[in-house]
Amino acid sequence: MITSVLVANRGEIARRIFATCGRRGLATVAVFSDADADAPHVREADSAVRLPGLSAADTYLRADLIIDAALKAGADAVHPGYGFLSENAAFARAVRDAGLTWIGPTPEAIEVMGSKIESKRRMAVAGVPVLDRLDVATITAGDLPVLVKASAGGGGRGMRIVRALGDLPEAVASAAREAAGAFGDPTVFCERYLENGHHVEVQIMADEHGTIWALGERECSLQRRHQKVIEEAPSPLVERIGGDLRARLLKAGRDAAAAVGYRGAGTVEFLADESGDFWFLEMNTRLQVEHPVTECVTGVDLVGLQLDVAAGRRLSGPEPAVNGYAVEARLYAEDPAADWRPQTGTLVTFDIPAADGIRLDSGVTSGSVVSTHYDAMLAKVISHGDDRETVARRLAATLRRARIHGVTTNRDLLVASLLHPAFLDGTASTGFYTDNPPAGLVRGHGPDPRVAALVAALADAATNKRSGFRNIPVGYRSRSFRHGDDELEVRYRFGRDGLEVDGMAVSLISAGAGRVVLDVDGVQRAWSVGRFGDGDDVWLVVDGPQGSVALRRVPRFPDPATQIPSGALVAPMPGTVVRVGAQEGEPVAAGQPLVWLEAMKMEHAVHAPADGLLTSLPVVVGQQVTQGTPLAVVAPAEPSVVAPA
Repeated sequence: MITSVLVANRGEIARRIFATCGRRGLATVAVFSDADADAPHVREADSAVRLPGLSAADTYLRADLIIDAALKAGADAVHPGYGFLSENAAFARAVRDAGLTWIGPTPEAIEVMGSKIESKRRMAVAGVPVLDRLDVATITAGDLPVLVKASAGGGGRGMRIVRALGDLPEAVASAAREAAGAFGDPTVFCERYLENGHHVEVQIMADEHGTIWALGERECSLQRRHQKVIEEAPSPLVERIGGDLRARLLKAGRDAAAAVGYRGAGTVEFLADESGDFWFLEMNTRLQVEHPVTECVTGVDLVGLQLDVAAGRRLSGPEPAVNGYAVEARLYAEDPAADWRPQTGTLVTFDIPAADGIRLDSGVTSGSVVSTHYDAMLAKVISHGDDRETVARRLAATLRRARIHGVTTNRDLLVASLLHPAFLDGTASTGFYTDNPPAGLVRGHGPDPRVAALVAALADAATNKRSGFRNIPVGYRSRSFRHGDDELEVRYRFGRDGLEVDGMAVSLISAGAGRVVLDVDGVQRAWSVGRFGDGDDVWLVVDGPQGSVALRRVPRFPDPATQIPSGALVAPMPGTVVRVGAQEGEPVAAGQPLVWLEAMKMEHAVHAPADGLLTSLPVVVGQQVTQGTPLAVVAPAEPSVVAPA
């Protein structure tokens, strides 16, 4: 009998599992690293055990420490969540050997399905369609494009698309390094890459008595770096093609589970095309990040079913049917326009408005710190209802109205993606973000940055108590803000007729430090203003009905010590230097990778901005750097001199 559950995880999935345990009257135990000492999942558990250290390798990946924590806290069961040790067969065995209940599949099933190479072989024997594995040594130009994949793990790590033969060796080496760091196994393989396919997966739940349920399918085609961004159930591709496609998919999912004697929750992932053909990708032997969309359309509690199966209970009654639609958006701390670069910092404000048909699974609250040590996902926002388009539009509206201050997120990208015609008509494929680069996708979806800058200037003036109407006209006041790479100057004054703005027809209704109401072209809108930072690094976030704009106040008199020399490249995020691509004194070409950083389990390359000479390289492999740390200086190439005739 299960009475107390330790969750060997952190963030939103730990909170999600605790919620079901609480409804069932089960005691909960959290584990936490030093970086997570004040995290919400720690506060919400009945008891918590510290795992000394910061990195995942020292904490959440230490099976011995986690099992010791479970025994110390009196837990009798361990739920692994997803990521970390959730698909580690040795951990599952160790939990069982310690006399604890493992809430997951058998170690044998984890081992088979944890190897993408062995799992494909098993699936082929079971009659499940698979893509042939390619030998790296014999790949030719005719095989391109190919996908390099880590044999272990998932989450998009250790994966590279190769479109030119000359890029293959570095792609294999880079993927192997990333896989070794994330999963402890550098094994990679290659297979044919299908352009513009659809990622469709089947949710499986199986008990030890021979019952296997397929709880519908999900589609997760909107991905960046092979990591899912938006997921939904049911699949629009399956809905559109119809026929026997759904029946074939669900059967293939059940066959895959049966082939390895599966028990518990699992997901069988496929790549499908517009003709209705599909191929096995992998089986995730754990609860998926996107499991809420299945819960919303079937009405089942998947964590509850995991607990039942782990306790030896049967899956009773008919296989749950799918009703309605659900769409989930993953809110990440990242900058999509800057090559999806992870972001760090303190979430000064984190407020997702509650609404009918909206579910929030969050790992953070206002005040939470986003560090480099773990994944960049902050929360999942899920919308569900009877009509797919309404569900998508409601989710976009909820995200647009959210107040998220302190850390750059992908919120604007999510809104633009959900409202894109290709998503709304259900035709978006895995090539969506290749066809629609983030910078262009979000353009025109948010508020006018010039209006937002005016709002920020008026709120600043109200804060400083210098605003107000005057009987005698005065000169324009000037205030500048940075928005991305652009600098926005606002020039305004208060005259006899009220607010006058240089180059903008606008009327002021009211202005305070935290709220400004404007009339722009006859339409009144209210804006809230939040601030964070200090000194020369002050940010204002302007939230309105059309979305949010983050602005960095440009100091009137910048501190010379903060100025970056011309040609300097700085760390875009905190991380660890894992490789350098040139030496001081060497010529470099524009776009050449100079330094590789590892942050949030991914590698990120910093490139030369132009042709030139590498005059400084002050970092070494293994060095920890903070955001803004100088990494290299590239002096411009001397212009060619043509001798006179």
